[in-house]
Amino acid sequence: MSSARTANRAGFGAFIGSTIEWFDFYIYGTASALVFDKVFFPELDGALGTLVAFATFWVGFLARPLGGIIFGHVGDRLGRKKTLVITLLMMGIATTAIGLLPGYAEIGVWAPILLVCIRMVQGIGLGGEWGGSVLIASEHAPRGKSILYGAFAQQGSPVGNTLSTVCFLLISKLPEPDMLTWGWRIPFLASAALVVVGLFIRLRVTESPAMERLIQAKKNSKLPVWEVVRSHPGLLALGIGACTIGLSATYFKSTFALAWATSDLGFAKTDFLTIILVANIAQILVQPFGAVIATKMRSLSRAVTFMLLPEVVLLPLMFLLIATENYWLAMVGVAVATVPHCLYYAAMAGILAGRFPAEVRYTGLSLCYQLCGTLLGGTTPVVGQFLLSASGSINVVIAYALFQVLLTLGCMLLLLRRPSHDERDNPGGEGDQSTLDPAAGRVQLG
Repeated sequence: MSSARTANRAGFGAFIGSTIEWFDFYIYGTASALVFDKVFFPELDGALGTLVAFATFWVGFLARPLGGIIFGHVGDRLGRKKTLVITLLMMGIATTAIGLLPGYAEIGVWAPILLVCIRMVQGIGLGGEWGGSVLIASEHAPRGKSILYGAFAQQGSPVGNTLSTVCFLLISKLPEPDMLTWGWRIPFLASAALVVVGLFIRLRVTESPAMERLIQAKKNSKLPVWEVVRSHPGLLALGIGACTIGLSATYFKSTFALAWATSDLGFAKTDFLTIILVANIAQILVQPFGAVIATKMRSLSRAVTFMLLPEVVLLPLMFLLIATENYWLAMVGVAVATVPHCLYYAAMAGILAGRFPAEVRYTGLSLCYQLCGTLLGGTTPVVGQFLLSASGSINVVIAYALFQVLLTLGCMLLLLRRPSHDERDNPGGEGDQSTLDPAAGRVQLG
């Protein structure tokens, strides 16, 4: 069992590394909504250019399952720490390369081709990063606190998103020619300095106790991805569904809504970026309470329902308030709609990690999250823009958002009927922080 100091260092390392990785990933999404259509696809006008820019955004998600397989294998075979150092370097180098990439005006069609290739490298890096960050924190956690410590890694997402939004809020004040030539590059080039800081912190974190025990006992899975697909297909499918709104809600508001509000509605770029910034700050403040709720409530199923069900009302309300084109109403709508999914996001990682055996945990957790990102999360801006363009109505996008909320809730409730494999919280292997109560048909705290 790790000491409190070692556990806290692991949690902090997961948070810092995750923040940097998500900053790198989010700046691409913001840039694709604001400038990439003009820099890399200038021959495509209006909504079509935005749609193609969003398609390159999705390429990163397309590559993430590959990263989950590659680095899940390394993480389950050789260790969590080694893998996290490699993925941080990959993300940093790829993000810096995007900042140095010439636009269409300089090298023609090679610009978007290279952009897509680098984006794939970025996606592979993040595909291996998330699962490792969650595990290095949750596997170091004190007894009974794996969900709380897993939330350290989750906190990196809103902080990274906030830093990304602040950067683009500042550079969006530049004259448009400057913004399109060199201004947008600043956040990407800044990643190089952040990676140095992240590496310094990550190299000081020790390997997780669960991984050390596997290595000593020589119980590592020879081919983790095959073991997950062969032995845990139902768990994998439910995990993919359970991650949905935890991933896609951010892209509904910070990528799709940003493009919709600034292109089709009357919002200035700086105004809507400020709206997103306020929502991100709200997420930073509120999100940790999701892990507290999941830990303290007597039923994990009730906790998840309590956190997610309000999104059925608040997510549609967000779109309707943005459609008023009123700055303050839109700000309230986006901020309030952020609360349910961010509470859920904090608890989601720790709950999901405990459902997989330690020998395939990195691979299983990564595949759930990254396949969800490819199939549902990363497609959010593309599908949203397509539905909006095809129907001319935001109501169709709202219906799609509601489908994702209900899919997430249903899959997580089914997932919670399965036992946990976190031996620290239940030596008998019957549950992480919960055990299945067959009579009540729900998961209850032990």
